[in-house]
Amino acid sequence: MRVAITGSSGLIGTALGESLRRDGHEVTRVVRRPPQPGEIRWDPQAGAGGLDPAALDGVDAVVNLAGAPIAAGRWTKARKLKLRGSRILGTQVLVAAITAAARPPRVLLSGSAIGWYGDTGDREVDESAPAGAGFLATLVRDWEAAAQPARQAGLRVVNLRTGVVLSRSGGMLALLRLPFRFGLGARLGPGTQFVSWISLSDYVRALRHLLEHAGIDGPVNLTAPAPVTNAVLTAEVARALHRPAVLRIPAPVLRAVLGEVSSELLGSQRVRPRRLLDEPGFAFQHPDIASALAAEL
Repeated sequence: MRVAITGSSGLIGTALGESLRRDGHEVTRVVRRPPQPGEIRWDPQAGAGGLDPAALDGVDAVVNLAGAPIAAGRWTKARKLKLRGSRILGTQVLVAAITAAARPPRVLLSGSAIGWYGDTGDREVDESAPAGAGFLATLVRDWEAAAQPARQAGLRVVNLRTGVVLSRSGGMLALLRLPFRFGLGARLGPGTQFVSWISLSDYVRALRHLLEHAGIDGPVNLTAPAPVTNAVLTAEVARALHRPAVLRIPAPVLRAVLGEVSSELLGSQRVRPRRLLDEPGFAFQHPDIASALAAEL
């Protein structure tokens, strides 16, 4: 296959590109800077003219992973606009180019998140659950809607409802390693809130499966089958790193320091990957948190 990837320099995009190239597929990186060989340039903030449709002519699949980091700063008004624009405007630019290409791709794997469900508490949800409430739920709903015109144009579109991706190379786990190594690992708030996670290697394997199996369309939860509470996650990371984790950061402190973004850490999302579990030929290599941390750390 020839696969074009936005967000190709990020944690997931880098791992996916390496996996595809190892198996002989052609990977085209979609970048915002002047392109190198094997890359095409786009401007995700430029509207419908931000990507030349001819650049996608003959591409078999597009994987859209672009988006500003959710938890990289307080959710000021300007930050919220950036979070929305980097996802929704970027997807609109990409879809406009896809649908205008002379030989458009057959499939679009388009970024999404389990933020779709809002705070689910102890309630387990799967892909059939409706959208929740709050800033992130609204953002994700609009993000998925931005990909809908590609489906209307005849493409197979998979919405990648992504949980917390565990990798020593980046994301939450990379941020946790240093304080945990110094014995400063801490449970956040009550610790009873659920975290729906997936190992990076399982995430890439799932993307490969979704690219190669034409029967899958619509939302797919990219989470492992066994979400854990924050308290369990904290204890397991400490165990994997052979360090204590006896501290706790109270919820009011998190809210005071982080503002609205603290809802990401204190909210509970207990998400089941029903479609992946029901999918013939796909099995999680790391279905439990202990095996995932052992592999990634």
